[in-house]
Amino acid sequence: MTADAVINIGQQALEVTILVSAPLLLAALVTGLLVSIFQAATSINEMTLSFIPKLLVMFLVMILAGPWMLGTMADYMTRLFTSIPELIR
Repeated sequence: MTADAVINIGQQALEVTILVSAPLLLAALVTGLLVSIFQAATSINEMTLSFIPKLLVMFLVMILAGPWMLGTMADYMTRLFTSIPELIR
């Protein structure tokens, strides 16, 4: 196994990690921003008001994007395992 192969595997792993985590992180970011705007407009400073909507939205995104996320990770693992014989040479 060459250094280029190791770097390529690491790069692909980081790409898949970013791709899979992006929907959850973006949903939490948008929800947090909307709740913060609502809190600023109404002068409500309750910490649970920020936490509960984020939790619910992330759960909903996990249900909706979960099959795609699982498929993306399974595809990466399949490609990684099938390339093992080529990497050993």
